[in-house]
Amino acid sequence: MLKGQQMNNMVNAKNLKDFLEKEVGLTDWIEIDQDRINKFAEATGDFQYIHVDKDRAAETPFGTTIAHGFLTLSLLSKLSSMNGGIKLENAVMGINYGLDKVRFVNPVRVNSKIRARFELIGAEEKKPKHFLLKHNVTVEIEGEEKPALIAEWLGMTVIQ
Repeated sequence: MLKGQQMNNMVNAKNLKDFLEKEVGLTDWIEIDQDRINKFAEATGDFQYIHVDKDRAAETPFGTTIAHGFLTLSLLSKLSSMNGGIKLENAVMGINYGLDKVRFVNPVRVNSKIRARFELIGAEEKKPKHFLLKHNVTVEIEGEEKPALIAEWLGMTVIQ
């Protein structure tokens, strides 16, 4: 896929193999502001100062507050809805099946923008009309060479 190219990622299950080892989604950028970080801290009870205390965080090597790694990971659901990953035609539901691997590579500083690239690396019909899709997801940070995270994300799609 070319940089910035949008694809129609609705795919017939019969054609899944055609998309293996290919980039199948690139999302728009979303901003990670302090309000989002604070709300995540509230929801999870994780108030570590590097996330919520601007003054103390300024004294760290990050120079400012950073998003929780799990906040960035949790945004995969939102990013997936923004042209991320393969979507099967006639889908009845999608189920988050888990992650095989997650690496937090680079902190996301407050007011940074992130986006995600999705590569389909696995597709298997586990039982009739139940497809386990595995995407390699790279969450990029605008202006940074190293990504925020890399994950192998599993989703089960049930079709009619």
